Amino acid sequence: MEYSKELMKQALISQQDEIDGVEIYKYMAKRQAKKHPENEKILLQMSSDELLHYNMWAKITGKTLKAHVFWKKIVTAVLGITFVIKRMQKAEQLATASYEMLQKEVPEVAKMLEDERRHEKILYNMVDEERLHYVGDMVLGLNDALVELTGAITGVTFSLQNPRLIALTGIVTGIAATLSMMASNYLAQKENGNEHPFKSSLYTGVAYLITVVLLVLPYLLFMSSTNPLAYLYAFIIMIAIVIIEIALFNYYISVAQEKKFFKHFLLMASISLGVAVISFAIGLLANQWLGINV
Repeated sequence: MEYSKELMKQALISQQDEIDGVEIYKYMAKRQAKKHPENEKILLQMSSDELLHYNMWAKITGKTLKAHVFWKKIVTAVLGITFVIKRMQKAEQLATASYEMLQKEVPEVAKMLEDERRHEKILYNMVDEERLHYVGDMVLGLNDALVELTGAITGVTFSLQNPRLIALTGIVTGIAATLSMMASNYLAQKENGNEHPFKSSLYTGVAYLITVVLLVLPYLLFMSSTNPLAYLYAFIIMIAIVIIEIALFNYYISVAQEKKFFKHFLLMASISLGVAVISFAIGLLANQWLGINV
């Protein structure tokens, strides 16, 4: 049977997606085998389903494809299985026009794919990933670090105007705040009856510390610069990092937990940048009125 060029093109794209799914779900299952055997079973079933889909497309294209999952494995290790699974599911969905072509030209395959997709959605909603239970702790650490450090570093930037001293202030303030935040969250979780208070505090601390490193980094890079405006360039880069970090974190949450991106992004960005503006004014006052200058 001959198929249209449009369908063949879509079939090859979908076939590649399916074989990638076969291998990446096997990889995920292997990573989950020891600690979460229930997840391993679900992921192996998903891999088996993807192989069925691959074979369906292979009958249409008449071709054998190899999986290309190197980068997906890296992303899985960094961002977790839930994020990658849901991102893949979105990517695999056929465009409306292509799906209509499939229904017209190969109706039995379209019906089978529809049934399998429904089954697959039930499966990936059953996957239970530990890190998603601690999203609230990560949000606490990230948001607190962004607000406190953006404000603190902005304030000293325009009072000290020296990248080396600003970096030192940021490092000392950031590490102290990280330990304080971890201790506070540990006590709060323990008081609330959390079975794993240390793990909660650890997620909070890691999120906080990563933010500290990212916000101080621009000043470390400009420490040796003789340009009198080096502190200002470092500040501009820091603000850009703040916005990018907020965007990336909220994108992760929007995919992994299927929440709205722009609403949470705008809220976090508004708070962090609002504090930066206030701190900027305080820094200028300290510099001009109080004579604090280096």
